[in-house]
Amino acid sequence: MTRLKAALDPRSVAIIGASENPNKVGGRPVHYLDKFGFKGKIFPINPSRPEVQGHTCYKSLGDLPEAPEMVIVAVAGDNAIGAVEDCAAHGVKVAVVMASGFGEVDAVAGKAKERQMVEAAHKAGMRIVGPNSQGLANFGTGAIASFSTMFMDMDRAEGHVAMLSQSGALSTVPVGFLRQRGIGVRHTHATGNDADITVGELAVAVAEDPEVKLLLLYLESIPETKYLEELAEVALKRDLPIIALKSGRSEAGRQAAQSHTGALANEDRVVDAFFEQHGIWRAPDMRGLVEATELYLKGWTPQGRRLVAISNSGAVCVMTADAATNVGMPMAKLSAETDRKLKGILPSFATTTNPIDLTAALLSNSRLFGDILPVLAEDPAADAFLIGVPVAGPGYDVEAFARDAAAFGKQTGKPLVIAATQKSVADQFAAEGSSVFPTETEAVTALHQFLAHRELMARITARRTPAQKAPWVPAPSTTMLNEADSLALLAGRGVPVVVHRLCRSRAEAIAAFESIGGPVVVKGCSADIAHKSELGLVRLGVASREEAGEVWAQMEAIIRKHGSRFDGVIVAAMAGGRREIMIGAHRDPVFGPVVAVGDGGKYVEIFRDTTLLLPPFSKEEAKAALQRLKIAPLFAGVRGEPPMDVDVLCDAVMKIGDLMLDPEARVVSLDLNPVLLDSAGKGCVVVDAVVFQG
Repeated sequence: MTRLKAALDPRSVAIIGASENPNKVGGRPVHYLDKFGFKGKIFPINPSRPEVQGHTCYKSLGDLPEAPEMVIVAVAGDNAIGAVEDCAAHGVKVAVVMASGFGEVDAVAGKAKERQMVEAAHKAGMRIVGPNSQGLANFGTGAIASFSTMFMDMDRAEGHVAMLSQSGALSTVPVGFLRQRGIGVRHTHATGNDADITVGELAVAVAEDPEVKLLLLYLESIPETKYLEELAEVALKRDLPIIALKSGRSEAGRQAAQSHTGALANEDRVVDAFFEQHGIWRAPDMRGLVEATELYLKGWTPQGRRLVAISNSGAVCVMTADAATNVGMPMAKLSAETDRKLKGILPSFATTTNPIDLTAALLSNSRLFGDILPVLAEDPAADAFLIGVPVAGPGYDVEAFARDAAAFGKQTGKPLVIAATQKSVADQFAAEGSSVFPTETEAVTALHQFLAHRELMARITARRTPAQKAPWVPAPSTTMLNEADSLALLAGRGVPVVVHRLCRSRAEAIAAFESIGGPVVVKGCSADIAHKSELGLVRLGVASREEAGEVWAQMEAIIRKHGSRFDGVIVAAMAGGRREIMIGAHRDPVFGPVVAVGDGGKYVEIFRDTTLLLPPFSKEEAKAALQRLKIAPLFAGVRGEPPMDVDVLCDAVMKIGDLMLDPEARVVSLDLNPVLLDSAGKGCVVVDAVVFQG
């Protein structure tokens, strides 16, 4: 753990503003360093006390016998600025600034104070955590530079989970959830305003700790992606799962995040696409961040996500199937041999198809679980299991159920979850090491997350990402290409475009009509006009050479009347297709190129049925993205219709992704709408395009 070692494993810690009272901000770190077995040197600093909590107290940093590697700045307001400057002058490596009242409350003056601290630190080679930081806590080394109340009733039993957060409270609330489930935490760090060391940079260092088996993130803003990309790379190499809770999904949430951290929020769907591209699971809420933790720590290596459910309640069987369907987890179809063996074990009124309903027969024969589990273990279609025991009491051998389930889980090595509402039942399964949830819905949700996340990680690891070309910075102003130039740029990249001619005279328009063959579309062409329909610059179904010439003249007159550049008139074939699709792309200031694809036509902004991809991406990823659209069922063909040419559409989407990555193309944004998608084998074609270059 070489990166930021002084932040995670310092050899000495000083506390500016140290207090004798462990319930004060300046007293907590001193208390925690002792309590959690910190082996390094502790230097309290407080000019009014000779001793703090049994440690010799010093008047200032200059009075210390040596320069501490870490300093906790526990003084308030502007006093923290002077303390940081003092740290920089005395050779400190890392300062953890707990003071608030900076960029999170004042985006101008507060941010200026933050920059003042960071500049002073960097001149001396020092790094800063914060300000507005609750602090850092590494239970593996005992380096607890935090004032969190959560740690007052914790012992030293650290685990294998790391929790990193831009929020103080949200760095420890998940720890409370995990403790309730008996899961220990090795790291929990709150970086606050991220003025210098960001949560992403610190997470990279934490991910290199071999004892960390699961990394949790809480983010309120993503001002840049450099460290998150590096984190994902380190994590995938280590097979380390990352779960992130990114707040600010709603407009109200984004405004709250801005006032909380002083940082700009990101377009939420781009965040989804970024996480997916890097194998990071995005949790929908706090429960989703921690609920499946136990499953990640089991060491399972799942081979699929087909579920087998077993219960002594028909209702639980039905609700399990419903829950699995809701998350897209298929119920395994058991083999005929498995069905035959189960029929030989279970009474005739029990259900042998999946989900398996043992009914009340379990009351009279407590061995049923133990008898059928080995049979199910042999079925190759079974990837994961859920056992539901909603009610059990006198007459039920719950101890045997729990023992048999645990043995089964160890025997198969396959994911197994238990749904048990009664505490007495749940406790017995948990005592045998099984993962227990109160309801089948919670169990299925956690299991789905674990399995889908593992599939995502495997897919990202296996993907051979093409080398990304050098990044470029667009010019401050952008230039819109006219439609002819836009179509030419696309055609040069292999994107199929409608047959067309740019005509700069009436005679050329007539010749284009004769060459293409009518009826045709005639459109005015000007680099000053993006939306042509509103100005009457689009005419469909032009059926004669004379009409083509007349419409050309009308288009020229309209464009010149509006004082716009007249680049000519486009005469294009009347292309056919079964569905109007849109492909768009833009350059996000944080995440870079973003490609959108979805339902097109004039109502694209109303229905908003689009999905996002961050290039580079594979054809398989493009197909998977298309399947997320509401119109996805239409691609396969409905009511006797043939399937559509999704392969060619995916090729076009990939070429747009490559175009956005090419700095020589200088494309800032583009809008292709509509792209006419036809039946399989008949392709797709771009009939309208607007491209902006920078």
